[in-house]
Order: sequence, then C-alpha cells, then structure tokens
Amino acid sequence: MNFKSIKGTRDILPGEVETWQRAEDVVRRVMHSYNYREIRTPVFEQTELFARSIGELTDIVSKEMYTFHDRSNESLTLKPEGTASVLRAYIQHNLGEQSPLTKVYYLGPMFRQERPQAGRLRQFHQFGAEALGSQSAQLDVEMMLIALDVYQGLGIRQFALAINSVGCQRCRPAYKQRLTYELTKVCDRLSTESQARVKQNPLRVLDSKDENDRRLTKNAPLMKDHLCDGCREHFKSVESLLRSTRTDFRIDGRLVRGLDYYTKTAFEITSPALGSQDALAGGGRYDLLVQELGGKPTPGVGFAAGMERLIMVLKKDRKDLTDRFRPDLFIASLDETTREWAFVKARELRTAGFAVELDYLDRSVKSQMREANRLQARFVIVIGERELTSGSARLKEMQTGKEAPVMLEALEKVLKT
Repeated sequence: MNFKSIKGTRDILPGEVETWQRAEDVVRRVMHSYNYREIRTPVFEQTELFARSIGELTDIVSKEMYTFHDRSNESLTLKPEGTASVLRAYIQHNLGEQSPLTKVYYLGPMFRQERPQAGRLRQFHQFGAEALGSQSAQLDVEMMLIALDVYQGLGIRQFALAINSVGCQRCRPAYKQRLTYELTKVCDRLSTESQARVKQNPLRVLDSKDENDRRLTKNAPLMKDHLCDGCREHFKSVESLLRSTRTDFRIDGRLVRGLDYYTKTAFEITSPALGSQDALAGGGRYDLLVQELGGKPTPGVGFAAGMERLIMVLKKDRKDLTDRFRPDLFIASLDETTREWAFVKARELRTAGFAVELDYLDRSVKSQMREANRLQARFVIVIGERELTSGSARLKEMQTGKEAPVMLEALEKVLKT
C-alpha cells in the first residue's frame, strides 16, 4: 500500500524545516525580550472548553473541530486555537495566585477541518501570546508590537495593522439589536452564510468577504461609533500608544474577528503577499473569558499568528534563513585509518560547538569535495596518512578557494577565528 499524508496535512522536510526553526528562534527571542515565558498545553482538551470559549455558533465549533470520544466516552477535541487551553491551564494551576500579571507564549500545531488551500491547512501551526491580569491598553498595544517585531526581525516589510473596538457587555447588546434591525432589511439578499449569522451572530456579517454582502451592508452601523465611555477611552489610549511608538495603523470598523470572546480591542495584521487570504496575525482583548471558563474575573489580551502564512511570505520575499545550518567543517578522509581519526576529531569539534560533517559512504576525495560544496561547508580539510604523520594539513575556505596550512591540534582554534 502506498501511504500518503492525510489531506490538509503536509510534511516539513529538510531544506525547509531550517526556515521554520529560524523563524521559531526569532519568535522566542522577541517573546523573551518582552518577558513572556513559554507554556506548552496538551494537543487535545475537553470539547466543552472550546464550545464555551470560542462560541457554539462560530464556524470553528459548529463546522471545523476534530472531535472524538475516548474509551470512557468523554468528548475530546484536538485544539483548534491556543487561547482556551492557556486559560484552562491558568485557572487549573492558579497562575494568578503566583503573580498578579501572567505573560506567556506558545508555539505548536492546531487543527481545523477546513477546505485546504494556500496558507490554510487542517493541521496548521501557530505562535501566540497571552497576558492575564491587567486591563491596561499598553498590553493591547504590546501584543501588536510583539507580532510586528517578529515580522520585522525576519526581514518582512510588507504588512499592515488594522484595529477596531468591539465594545463590551455594557455597550454591545444595544448595538447588536440596532445592527440586527438594520440587517433584517437586506437579509433576504445576503449570502446564505450571512443570513444565518443575522440572528446568531450579527457582527460576523460585517466581516463577510462576500462582495455583495459588503455592498449591502456598506452603511450598516459600526460598533466603534456606539461605544460606552469606558470602551471609548480604552480605544483612544490604544490609538495614542500606537502613535507614540510610531506604529502605522488604520481603524477598520468592520473588523470583528471570528471568535466570540473578544471585548474592546480587536486587531489584525495582514500582508499583500498572501493574496485574498491575507491575514498574518490577529488578536484582541477578552476580559470576560477567564470567568466564563470558571475562574475568577480576570482581564486578558492575546494574539495568534499562523506559521504557514509566515513561511509563505518569507518564500515570496525570497528570504533565505538556512545559512546558519551550513557545516563549519567537512573532513574528507582517504582510508579506514583516517576515517576513524576524522570520526574522533569530529566528536571533539562538535563538543566544542562546531558543526562538522564527514563522509560515511567511502567515496573518493573528489566526491567528498562535491558533497562539501553541496552542503556549503565553510571549510574543508583532506586527511590522509601523510597528514596524520606530520600533524599538519591544508584547510580550504570554500567560498574563496583559499588554502592555508594548519596544525591538526590547532584546528579548533583556527575555526574560532
């Protein structure tokens, strides 16, 4: 039988995985610069956790989750997003008792049974951050800056930040009533999906990508124009902080995000390099969610970003992030004796922190040199009986072709220079 990867999943092979690793390194470096600590949660959770946090009427819960029953007949779900799991861990382990402000980040796979397309798979990967314990607008902006710093740290220049406020439990109910009233006037002309949302989740109609829906709702009331005093002041603070940090942004009154738990700030970062599915990252504030999941009232804010889409942008920008995986040295050997010496020396140099490669296929020196060139090794040294006897060999710098004599016992010192 010819086995293949499951539809909507893919292998990340050598030659590509190095770019992922480099991107992950940048994510970790940026997160640590903002004093966020990594958290790792299980790949599956109780189904009810996602139903309560994301919202039963959302597309994720109603259509896209991978849900199954284990042998004890408990309903479990592969996690479709990271926030719910982080908050479950926050509540379960009383992290709020250990520190008044908890700042964590994550990297890992998520699962949604969507229609596979460019940048959207059924097993996909995200990095994200959550800050719990403060209502400060500074944290809202910090989330945006973290994501932007990651993209800038990887050399990405084409992106745009959009922000909005989706209100809170005080001002949103009245606005939803007004919006629903306006939408019912054009409901029969909306797309089938938006017609269902008019009663279930009217804000999501504004987020429709259907051109006819957007035309019909062009003059629909927007949440940003119906905020209570508290939400209005919070949003003004977000705008002020973005201007103070010289961060380009635009206000998009139709931006509501796809999850029910957001309150106040919502934001999205997009890239024109991705085409119509242009979202790189998104997030916002969720001040009611911890309590909704059984914890104490705790304000929170976070974001998530897709790794696949990030890699797509890097490829389109032709960013080569694999150079650091070049071997520092390739040791070419001539016979069995020198192969054993090479193996021992490679062990010494690797222990000292160098990347070293050898020939394990008993190839000719010419073939070994071709392999060193293919691997883009920095240096090559050829070892035969004469070199072992004299304790000296010639070290070749592959990029320039220059050769220089080197004492074998001083090889580590020379490689450090």
